Amino acid sequence: MIGEVATVRLPEASDTFEFGRRLGGSLAPGDLVLLAGPLGAGKTVLAKGIAAGLGVLGRVSSPTFIIAREHRPAPGGRGIPLVHVDAYRLGALDELDDLDLDTELVDAVLVVEWGEGMAERLSEDHLLIRLEPVEDEVRLATVIPHGAWESRDWLVAL
Repeated sequence: MIGEVATVRLPEASDTFEFGRRLGGSLAPGDLVLLAGPLGAGKTVLAKGIAAGLGVLGRVSSPTFIIAREHRPAPGGRGIPLVHVDAYRLGALDELDDLDLDTELVDAVLVVEWGEGMAERLSEDHLLIRLEPVEDEVRLATVIPHGAWESRDWLVAL
């Protein structure tokens, strides 16, 4: 089931980062966030913002060639690890299953770039964010809650 859909205009990369930071500040262990959009849409910038909101260690970059990267909580942070996945190079659903990501959902926040159409199977409770470039640096983020996200207050990130 799909809940209320919202669209937010993100005029600059810094706005995309800030949107992610606010969202990251509201996430909890077990949360699944799927990021969709074409190349250059801002998925990794949004993931960097989510990492900042969670307060994790390490430089967040696109995990395209290593598929998944875990970022541990920083001392004094919120104590929630981030697992950042790039499903772009995954060719089939069994490759996603081989990563055993559903076990990560117990203790961590899982953010999957290029996850739409594949990673939803990890949890019916997920937040899908579609990023679309509309002009220069301007992006539109369409936020679509599924399952338990329908009753959560994710709109605070907007």
